[in-house]
Amino acid sequence: MLDFERASDSSSTPPVPVGPPNDFLGKVFLNDVGLRAGWRLCLYGLFWITLSYLLQFIIIGFFGFTADTFSPQSILREDLTSFIAAFCSALLMAKLERRPVDIYGLPRAQTFGKLFWQGWLLGLVEVTLLISLIAGFGGYSFGSLSLHGMEVIRWGAVWFVAFVSVGLSEEYLFRGYTQYTLAQMVGFWPAAALLSVLFGVVHLQNRGEGFVGAAGIVATGLVFAFTLRRTGNLWLAVGWHASFDFGETFLYSVPDSGMLLAHHLSGATLHGKDWLTGGTVGPEGSVFSFVTMGVLAIAIHFLFPAKKAQPAQN
Repeated sequence: MLDFERASDSSSTPPVPVGPPNDFLGKVFLNDVGLRAGWRLCLYGLFWITLSYLLQFIIIGFFGFTADTFSPQSILREDLTSFIAAFCSALLMAKLERRPVDIYGLPRAQTFGKLFWQGWLLGLVEVTLLISLIAGFGGYSFGSLSLHGMEVIRWGAVWFVAFVSVGLSEEYLFRGYTQYTLAQMVGFWPAAALLSVLFGVVHLQNRGEGFVGAAGIVATGLVFAFTLRRTGNLWLAVGWHASFDFGETFLYSVPDSGMLLAHHLSGATLHGKDWLTGGTVGPEGSVFSFVTMGVLAIAIHFLFPAKKAQPAQN
């Protein structure tokens, strides 16, 4: 397991020193070890945008253009494309920075391993607890089944793959290379706070999303950053993110970040005050969302204790 806390400290994996820059432009772009972190983030963003457009162009060329209907297929296509672009951009930066790409949060040896499935379980626990609290106060009804027989397995599998792609894309974009590099500038938690706020702002673009829901997204980002700090990588957060979205959209059939998506399990309804149900946002906008996140953050504290510093070797 990679220790992200140590990995994000430039002293643990120092690049090859290049010496202090002497001229004005050198001081603007370089420091003692190479290109400054801010410029590296800009370069990473440029790579990601370029590769995203290139991949979209290829996909449209092969499969044609389809309108965005928020179907599981369209979500899978867009988020998988975004993740591939983000990971390939990190590969390019790893070559430039002479670091292993695994250090940016997704060690390949642990792909869909134990941490991912632990995260999947935690996500289902959180969304089930949240829906149960809302239902306990009269704000949720499961309704009648919308899918039957093999349709349940078919659409459940499609949504599973789609939301794993969402988890990979969003976690790697906001807590992968960006978190690692920004932390070198301002420290781990200031970087996590800035990126979590950006995470919330991006979700405000969803139809039906609101400021309370966006605040919940910011809090979720901080909890996922906490899992990164404690586990050393993003696989727990990827599984957690994917299963929470799967639970909201498919299992409990409620709006997810302001969007009620098709092909869900039942005709569930939310009814009651917005503080209880989250209104158009969905359960993420409920006050109980902050309660469940707090409970799970405490669980992470005990399930994944902080590593003790190793004594210095003489």
